[in-house]
Amino acid sequence: MPYKKINFSKISTDEMNLRSKSLLHQIQQRRSVRDFSSQNVPIEVIKNCIKTAASAPSGANKQPWHFSLVQDKKIKKEIRVAAENEEKQFYEHRASKEWLEDLNQFGTDWKKPFLETAPFLIVIFSQVFEKNADGENRKNYYVNESVGIAAGFLLAALHNAGLATLTHTPSPMNFLAKILKRPDNERAYLLIPVGYPSKNAKVPIISKKPFSKIYTKI
Repeated sequence: MPYKKINFSKISTDEMNLRSKSLLHQIQQRRSVRDFSSQNVPIEVIKNCIKTAASAPSGANKQPWHFSLVQDKKIKKEIRVAAENEEKQFYEHRASKEWLEDLNQFGTDWKKPFLETAPFLIVIFSQVFEKNADGENRKNYYVNESVGIAAGFLLAALHNAGLATLTHTPSPMNFLAKILKRPDNERAYLLIPVGYPSKNAKVPIISKKPFSKIYTKI
């Protein structure tokens, strides 16, 4: 494999501090939104954010991901119906008492209108294997870790672009591959509604763990 010199520019300590604090402040403003406006979003903005996600590092550079962008109203309706069916089963039969108690503080239930209201849905699929030119299956490595990093890149990019998101994980999510006609080597990883918050959107007042609880210096 050929190599090239890295494109890297060293910056001053002051600039490093400035950039790190700026990004920290920006990312800390991000919140998961469940009440979306139906106002349209420029598709080029969404594409740029997906390209950012696709620049993430991955095991052996396999890039084991696929991003399905859904705007079609009929498909969004189909996804909502299927997701609500799974969520209803979850809330009424599958979820443990402890799990429901943890969710209760957020006031969520099996109804997911945001799957139709948000102008776009991004479905991230992980690719557990890939096919080579001869049609043989080739293993991908560190798939969950790689796709998780890409998902983080995507959420940060969408927030940076001035958009609201929600990380939605109906369980199971097998219906997404069927509706979106994805191949058998892909598994739905994350469903992300994207758009602007509705005029009266609210989010719960929550706190993050103190820095001292999540950080150690050895």
